[in-house]
Amino acid sequence: MQPPKAANAPDAEPYPDASDGPAGKPAAEQEKSGAEQGEVPGHLVGSTLSSAAAEQAERVSGDEPLLPARVHRPSDLMRLLIGVLAIVILLSIAAFAHGTTTGLEQDINKGTGQAPDILIKIAGLVSSIAVLLVPVAFAIERLIKRDGLRIADGVLAAVLAHGVTLAADLWVAKSAPGTIQDALTQPQPGDALTDPVHGYLAPVIAYMTAVGMARRPRWRVVLWVVLLLDAFAMLVGGYTTPFSIILTVLIGWTVAYGTLYAVGSPNVRPTGQHLMAGLRRVGFRPVTAMRAEDAPDSGDQNDRGRRYLVTLEDGPPLDVTVVDREQQAQGFFYRVWRRLTLRGITQRRSIQSLRQALEQEALLAYAAIAAGANAPKLIATSELGPDAVMLVYEHIGGRSLDALEDSEVSDELVRGAWRQVKALQSRRIAHRRLTGDAILADRSGKVFVTDLRGGEIAAGDLVLRMDVAQLLTTTGLRVGAERAVAGALEVLGPDAVADCLPLLQPIALSRSTRAALRRLARERSQREREAVLDASDAAKRARALEHGAAQETSTAGPVPDHKAARKSLRNQKQAEKRAMDDALEEAREEDLLSQMRQQVLLIRPQAPVEPVRLERIKARTLVSCIAGAIAAYFLISQFTQADFGAVVEQAEWGWVAAAVGFSALSYVAAAMSLLGFVPERVPFGKTVLAQVAGSFVKIVAPAAVGGVALNTRFLQRAGVRPGLAVASVGASQLFGLGCHILLLAAFGYLTGTERTPSSLTPSRTVIAGLLTVAVLVLVVTAVPFLRKFVVTRVRSLFAGVVPRMLDVVQRPQKLLTGIGGMLLLTGLFVMCLDASVRAFSGPDVPHLSYASIAVVFLAGNALGSAAPTPGGMGAVEGALTLGLIAVGLPKEVAAPAVLLYRLLTLWLPVLPGWLCFNHLTRKGEL
Repeated sequence: MQPPKAANAPDAEPYPDASDGPAGKPAAEQEKSGAEQGEVPGHLVGSTLSSAAAEQAERVSGDEPLLPARVHRPSDLMRLLIGVLAIVILLSIAAFAHGTTTGLEQDINKGTGQAPDILIKIAGLVSSIAVLLVPVAFAIERLIKRDGLRIADGVLAAVLAHGVTLAADLWVAKSAPGTIQDALTQPQPGDALTDPVHGYLAPVIAYMTAVGMARRPRWRVVLWVVLLLDAFAMLVGGYTTPFSIILTVLIGWTVAYGTLYAVGSPNVRPTGQHLMAGLRRVGFRPVTAMRAEDAPDSGDQNDRGRRYLVTLEDGPPLDVTVVDREQQAQGFFYRVWRRLTLRGITQRRSIQSLRQALEQEALLAYAAIAAGANAPKLIATSELGPDAVMLVYEHIGGRSLDALEDSEVSDELVRGAWRQVKALQSRRIAHRRLTGDAILADRSGKVFVTDLRGGEIAAGDLVLRMDVAQLLTTTGLRVGAERAVAGALEVLGPDAVADCLPLLQPIALSRSTRAALRRLARERSQREREAVLDASDAAKRARALEHGAAQETSTAGPVPDHKAARKSLRNQKQAEKRAMDDALEEAREEDLLSQMRQQVLLIRPQAPVEPVRLERIKARTLVSCIAGAIAAYFLISQFTQADFGAVVEQAEWGWVAAAVGFSALSYVAAAMSLLGFVPERVPFGKTVLAQVAGSFVKIVAPAAVGGVALNTRFLQRAGVRPGLAVASVGASQLFGLGCHILLLAAFGYLTGTERTPSSLTPSRTVIAGLLTVAVLVLVVTAVPFLRKFVVTRVRSLFAGVVPRMLDVVQRPQKLLTGIGGMLLLTGLFVMCLDASVRAFSGPDVPHLSYASIAVVFLAGNALGSAAPTPGGMGAVEGALTLGLIAVGLPKEVAAPAVLLYRLLTLWLPVLPGWLCFNHLTRKGEL
């Protein structure tokens, strides 16, 4: 075991409801009150129990790390998201199912219209009084029990809910579609409407939810009675609609859980004192409880529970795991995502009850021992109140694989781990978490397998093979591929190991293992880069020495031959390139998974190595589908309102031909912008064909990714070394980004001065954009995590750009070509968009300035590069259409103009791009 921390262990009553009295105080307050009562702090503090005096038994004490006073519960975040989704669905139904909402209101009005007036008046009076008195009464009860923090949380939630209701009322009255307004309001005398959201009911609901009334049975009944009476009185009186009542409840409920997640909930997790009391209830006589050191934060181990080493008055020590409800919710979204994306793999329920978790771990512990595996023996279980359970194991006293030094991880230990897996799989038990924390070795070298909670009985073949792949990678990270595979082959045999090869892929491994593989990949890339730089420096020093010797010879000899000198310089550069390629080839290492595949193939050459497709859907595909659906809805709504027949009949085909020409010339400008940052000689014609091929590539990949990969590959095939090719493309991208920002600012400034040229006042949009960028830069530089993230990404993206730029600067003609190509490329796209607009602009439509169109294009292109969809589909169309409408173009003209522009720059070049891509691939240029 890892070195433990002492745990707080004074005696206490059984863990009560968190909201009942001082015993249910937050953990931090309990620690403080315990210290004030004379508990002895320290790393290991405890007093020996005396069997003769019960008073001494009540003084068992200890200390543990202070638990936070407030915690941000994942369950609150989940409820917040569910509430937001429910509100969106409700508004969507109100907007698109107008007939259904109207019929529902009529049925309710018809049914409630027969209610006696006296009943309606009594219900309205009682509910109006109760809706105010019930929260006050609950607040008084909480204050009596010294739980004022909950009242403060409830008041804050009520204030925020009131603000949200005011915003919702304003939106429905001013901007919402008429169908939503009809569904949420009732007409009143004098052309007035009822409130869409009830300004007093939503805050009350938020307050009662935040203070936890719904968790108290008596108060919960009173709460629902009051809400039903109030809804009945308001519906019968014609002061609201069913959708308004539902929306009010959802807003109050959602705001309450959003507030709780933002400010945190009082921490009522059981402390060491509750653990000691629970152990005494199941028959043990504990002396001290020491909190075990937490494992490194590894994402897939964050719900493992808190662990304690408990010493007893008589008998060996115990290992106790405490699991509470909040730890059960840890990793909820990750498990949901794995369930959605992985095919053919059974995932455990995203959220289990504590009793289900306890029963599952107990079942797996007994099943593992029955299978012959070395697993900790479970000897007792118990609840620690309504929100926590404990599991008591025999103490092993070993250390995990992660805690062992490399010299201590012997081949026998590796074989011992594989023997445990073989025993589990003989009874079809899957572990599902065979990371370094789950493999334990005691002082004698005996290997145990722990952390069985996430396991599975009667597991399928795929899950069992995933266990083999996981343990193979876990041991390979510690002892290398050869020793890891040798241990697996000796215990499992070649067939079982060969069957896991298709599952040796990152998606099948745990998050901590994937993180370790990514770290090794970064280290491997760094070593390769350093080897290439060392070879380059050595070649440059040798060339400098030869150049110096040649100069000394030329001063004393005849006139030098310049042609021979240039040939010698070219040969030296070629020699430098070969030296760098040789250094890169020598330093190149295969990744761990490839090494293990090769080791297995040495024994089973016919073993299948093609990875099994485990992903049902990728994150990028999901985002692309969502973005495409939103864009399609927006574009269809715009296009259906435009009379395309009349627009096309009035189209000026001369401007359409001009737009085609501008689009074709853009590929020449793109080739110039790339070659301007490549000092080496690269054929211009083939570069133009590569840019045309990029039109096909960007359809199947995001624009910011596909173009970079294609240009890098093309330069490498053209003879540019890989590192320099990446640096050249990075330099081109960096200069392109700078030009894009400068042009956007310049054209935005000119757009603001068009109407008032004498004052030269920039537009407010530009000023707001610059201020927003400045604030974002300040935030990124102020927050260490964000600063490190941005610096790391920028450094990896533009690694080697600065040395490459120094080479380009020495050739002003090249630099001028690159910058000129970028400016020409932007200008051609702007003129293409302008020609598309002019093609559909009639005599009555005012012509837009080039500055306005340039701002619209630059902003839309920026969104397209940031969007994860291929070619920026959806984002670019929406941004360009909205931009043209914002600068004064009618939507009947803006929609077909954007459609023509995207047709010429995105869709029509796909076929020529595919032809060029295949041509260059056959010629070995890609």
